[in-house]
Amino acid sequence: MPRAVRRLVHLVLFCPLSKGLQSRLPAIKVKYLLLVWLGILITSWVLYMQYASYSELCRGHVCHMIICDHYRRGIISGSSCKALCDQRTLIQKHCMSTSSTHQVYRGLWKEIPVVIKCSVKDPVRIDGAPDSVLRQEISLFDKPTRGTSMDEFKEMMHSYLKTNLGEQPSLTTMVDRVIALADVNQDSKVSLAEAKSIWALLHINEFLLMVALQEKEHTPKLLGFCGDLYVTERVGHSSLYRLEVPQYLQALVPEALTSSLNHWLAPAWPRRARITIGLLEFVEEVFHGSYGSFLICDASPLHVGYNAKYDCKMVNLHSVASEAVVRDFLKGRRCETNADCTYGRDCTATCDRLMKQCNTEVVQPNLAKVCMLLQDYLLFGAPSDLRGDLEKQLRTCVTLSGLASQMEVHHSLVLNNLKTLLWKKISNTQYS
Repeated sequence: MPRAVRRLVHLVLFCPLSKGLQSRLPAIKVKYLLLVWLGILITSWVLYMQYASYSELCRGHVCHMIICDHYRRGIISGSSCKALCDQRTLIQKHCMSTSSTHQVYRGLWKEIPVVIKCSVKDPVRIDGAPDSVLRQEISLFDKPTRGTSMDEFKEMMHSYLKTNLGEQPSLTTMVDRVIALADVNQDSKVSLAEAKSIWALLHINEFLLMVALQEKEHTPKLLGFCGDLYVTERVGHSSLYRLEVPQYLQALVPEALTSSLNHWLAPAWPRRARITIGLLEFVEEVFHGSYGSFLICDASPLHVGYNAKYDCKMVNLHSVASEAVVRDFLKGRRCETNADCTYGRDCTATCDRLMKQCNTEVVQPNLAKVCMLLQDYLLFGAPSDLRGDLEKQLRTCVTLSGLASQMEVHHSLVLNNLKTLLWKKISNTQYS
């Protein structure tokens, strides 16, 4: 090592300690050096984990390759295809994926901030060849087949929507809405490529929910699609909390520290109250909507966002499922405990231990799950004159049970009481 470098290392590592102290406590040199190296090792480990996580989860280039290959071969179509594959005005930027099979990217479409989402069926290339992923994805766009008439395609969609949304009088309207969405060139016809694209998209739970709830203000707007890739508006804040600790660091960072930092970084309480009112309105919207009832099967703060005006927006609808799908999943399912009767993360029904089969009615309604999420978010920093009533309302809310015969009436009463309590406090202020 050159002499100049050795002097620099010596100055950095040992000069903060006085010579007198060094002579009295020579071991402190070693401790100080160990601390520096420990810091370097931890930093290196964090950077390595970040890189490993990114390379495993962020595979947007695969999505782009698959979609554009299929588009150029005329297999798929969509309102975003030219921008993505030809004009290159739809650009992927920052990766937000939490699963290697479901890609989520922040991006730009003609300089407008958007979110780009698409699925990759198999994250592993079997033979290592560049086109192996394309071969694995080809089955995604295998329906409808050439020769399918428009009436047959409509019947296919009606049957599929009936299975996934239940028997609803509005299904014909939903089919017409999907047909209008599929007709990209607006020639009052649906080509085979357009039909294959919309059929693949309908098999993505979030897309289906976005179409069903597109007129609701708390659902992000659908801006375009290409094959099974779709583009939505970008929500300014993609989580209720601003600080998200990566999974590989959660064991090292105390939960109390994360909670305290999120309290400090959170918006002012009246703004949190406004976001909460929007979230409660979303619960109302999915409780008994035009296309049936939907269940929130993972009430996570990572799925609830808000924009610059502090209006609530659901940034992730993958964990929302129709009641028909959940009931079909539970019907006849073998079980030993209630845990065996769980759809998603927390849509849980009771287990009939005599019959060893799941009941089909979910125990905890959406509102109770949302109120559990809101307890910490809404109570810290709450006005002193409101805190007592707010705690009481939230306590009542989290104890709601989906098995009560009057649950629907009780559900609406609790929800309206909570909304009214919050609205009275922020109405006629700058926050309303």
